[in-house]
Amino acid sequence: MHAAAEDEVHDEFFPLVPAPQDGSRWQAPTDLEQYLYLSRADNAYAYLRALAIEGVYYPVRLDRARAAGEGSYPMLTTETPDGRTVAQVYTPGLLPRPHPYLVYEYATLGALARIVPEEVDVLAVNAATPCEQYFLTDDEERETWLDLHHELFSPDALMDRVVTRRTGAPAPGPLLHGLACGAHLCFRNGDAWNTPHWHGMGYRGETERIADDWGVHGREDWLGIQERLLDQEVSPWYWDFVLGARTALLRAGARRVDPEQWRDCVESTLRARAQEGGTVDDDPEFGDFVAHLRALVGKVLRYEARFRADGLLPPDGFVRTIAAWDIGRGSKMARWGRGARYATESEMYAAIERAAQAAQAAYDSWEEFSAGYVLGRCLHFDAEEFGRWYTTVLDAHRALATDPDSPWRTVPFTCVSGDPG
Repeated sequence: MHAAAEDEVHDEFFPLVPAPQDGSRWQAPTDLEQYLYLSRADNAYAYLRALAIEGVYYPVRLDRARAAGEGSYPMLTTETPDGRTVAQVYTPGLLPRPHPYLVYEYATLGALARIVPEEVDVLAVNAATPCEQYFLTDDEERETWLDLHHELFSPDALMDRVVTRRTGAPAPGPLLHGLACGAHLCFRNGDAWNTPHWHGMGYRGETERIADDWGVHGREDWLGIQERLLDQEVSPWYWDFVLGARTALLRAGARRVDPEQWRDCVESTLRARAQEGGTVDDDPEFGDFVAHLRALVGKVLRYEARFRADGLLPPDGFVRTIAAWDIGRGSKMARWGRGARYATESEMYAAIERAAQAAQAAYDSWEEFSAGYVLGRCLHFDAEEFGRWYTTVLDAHRALATDPDSPWRTVPFTCVSGDPG
């Protein structure tokens, strides 16, 4: 955790979104809120069904969330002038800027049936916004929530989709470009790729995510892995060493690189470096490493052939660097660290903008960036099985390449200043 910076303390505890004063239709931040806005007056049941599919977020005091440990987090409640007790929940597009003393937790509609305190009389959904709705919390209503949850909720249905904010996104520039660098993971997790205020899976979900997947249990852990990702030091150095050998041959004038020539270049360069560093040339472990890197050439060629067949690469394309694998994860790590309250807002923004700079230094297009990301993911996880570690990210690539709201269709790769030139 970190001490709250002066510029992080603000009054945006809960959303406050006025309706248009001229009576025009409200432009909601995402498709979900637009649907809730249109259905709120005439079809409360349809509104509730949408909540059952997507889930909601409820506010919790940060000190109580930290003290709760593995236990349940106490929901904040308010009292109305007529003495009724109200619990507030919100859909993701309406969550406010993260506050240093308040967090939001994710809950399904079925979970709400259990965790909304018995003394609560009313559930207020998206209060003080144009798509607000209110539900009683008696036993019959809670049974309805449970029934809808069992009928409609599926975690998988919330994944593998392009979600784009219509309002409240950053203007064109380094921040938006850096957010777009995390689009693969946003697609996989079903997150809005261009939201500047990050709540993710909720406070507990974000802390558990980076603890389980990354071994990050506090601010120092986050700072360390964030820096390594942005410096492209998490993936094995020798992946890009092997790819760089091919690039060096091409720059030296080769029209095309024969696989054996590539392998020989990898080995000779590696042995020359080893001798400079004092490594004995006939060391068995070093010999095994040389053989591993020679074999890696074949693995890369097989992946690239599959990429070309699947449209991930053009017919004559190849991958120059897997830097995108670390950069893309670095873009999301900045947000995950913010969701877990290990990062300040300014640290998150700075890290995301660094991701944009690193991406543009390494690549010339989103498609090239994507191919590098996919190859890195496959080398890390797939073991040439071409299973779900490949097919899921291939699906992401195809969706991001074609969806009209995708960052790849709306954010120029090499122009981040907002100047269309």
